[in-house]
Amino acid sequence: MLKRKEFILGAAVGLTFAAAATAGGVIDWPGANAAERPTAAGRLIPSAGAGLAFAPPQGAPLSFADIFEQVAPAVVQIDVETPVERPRGGMIPIPGLPGFGFQAPETQQPDEEEEPRTAQGAGSGFFISADGFIVTNNHVVANATKITVKLSDGRELAGRLVGRDQDTDLAVVKVEGSDFKFVSFEEAAEPRVGDWVIAVGNPFGLGGTATAGIVSARARDIGDGSTPYTDYLQIDAAINRGNSGGPTFDIYGRVIGVNSAIFSPTGGSVGIGFAIPASIAKSVTDRLMSGQTIQRGYLGVQIQNLPEDYREPLGLPADQEGAFIAEVTPGGPAAEAGLRESDVVVALNGQPITSSTELTRRVGQASPGDVLRLEIFREGRRQTINVRSGTRPADVNAQANGADEDQTVRPDRVQPQAGEVVEGMTVAPITAALRSRYSIDEGVRGLVVTAVSESSRAGRAQVPAGAVIIQANGRPVTGVAELRAVVAAARTANRDSVLLLFRIPQGNRPFVLELEDK
Repeated sequence: MLKRKEFILGAAVGLTFAAAATAGGVIDWPGANAAERPTAAGRLIPSAGAGLAFAPPQGAPLSFADIFEQVAPAVVQIDVETPVERPRGGMIPIPGLPGFGFQAPETQQPDEEEEPRTAQGAGSGFFISADGFIVTNNHVVANATKITVKLSDGRELAGRLVGRDQDTDLAVVKVEGSDFKFVSFEEAAEPRVGDWVIAVGNPFGLGGTATAGIVSARARDIGDGSTPYTDYLQIDAAINRGNSGGPTFDIYGRVIGVNSAIFSPTGGSVGIGFAIPASIAKSVTDRLMSGQTIQRGYLGVQIQNLPEDYREPLGLPADQEGAFIAEVTPGGPAAEAGLRESDVVVALNGQPITSSTELTRRVGQASPGDVLRLEIFREGRRQTINVRSGTRPADVNAQANGADEDQTVRPDRVQPQAGEVVEGMTVAPITAALRSRYSIDEGVRGLVVTAVSESSRAGRAQVPAGAVIIQANGRPVTGVAELRAVVAAARTANRDSVLLLFRIPQGNRPFVLELEDK
């Protein structure tokens, strides 16, 4: 309907001009002397109406050129050198081209006189103050031994890392000097989905590149465990390798985000980019600029969202939400307070917890030493446990992510072993021999799975030999009778499954085991 109205308006204006021109005797109607004015066959000559230029869509700027000219001097290219270990054979990677490299010769002990090998990398950043403070991504400058900042006017300055925060992927770099052109974070107005944005940065080392688009979504959780405290802005302005750390501007030239990540099956832009919102970036970078270390609260647990099929085995209401505790770190704040595996956290300091992400961020907002009042479900009953928050370790993500990325249980089949059969699994209490055979840590208690019937539901789910059942429906089990009692109670209650908590080399893994038909 809108297009039709615009066409009628254009036609009416065109006819007005045509009438005036005819009265003056200067109009030359198309086709009146077509033979004298030939045009290429099929040529299209778009027009918005006689004498009218095309107008942009409502709400769009005529051009982003003015914005770019004003903010570009504040955007910089950041080149870094990072050390790489000298390989003993294998492939030497080519920086910037993951998956490509060249074959390195086999070597003996490295020559102490040889220069250390370094890799080159590049990203983006932007001045946030006139005295040389620059915001960028942590992953751009992490482990850098040399930082070089290239300004839009061609100058190259040595950069110094002031501080970085791995958990939000933010860092601050400083260069010596004054009177640098800088930009500011937008604090008052929240960007809306559909608002125009312009991203400026250094894609593929090209420098000074601008792309435009809109805000596609807000508060996006991208499932990146390395940045658990960030709800990202999703934008469709093109972001490519080298754009990391560059600013996302609104149409007023204010920084609304820091470009940080893309979703892409190809490694290049497919129109799904993510920026750290200004509301998060400003508070973190202000603290880094002042020399503060970013400290967050810490429980010492590995958690996950509460799946629907965990609720019945744990005796929870069908609509209950919360964070499921899969593992408790020995000696951590949660362990000292008495939290256990299979506890479900449903509230923190009186406020409901609906997901593992929400619990992580709420705990992270606490200061070390604060008392956190956790409401949990344990064995179907609600109770309260007070935990004194610790300080989140800097390498907690590395500890959590050091396990195999395959979070599912994928075992090899084994021959039948001694033990008792429960739901298709041959299980036995831990002995010194079993502990040695399956490399079970000394502190682990439970039942060892020594064999699995391939025709059973446990076998079809590929439950592994060597896994240790440490809990069943939230209750610790160390003997076969305890496991049988949990299974019997589930059948009596007309439940179709039990929730087992396995201990495998990669850590604790919850698993819903469907009971065999009787």
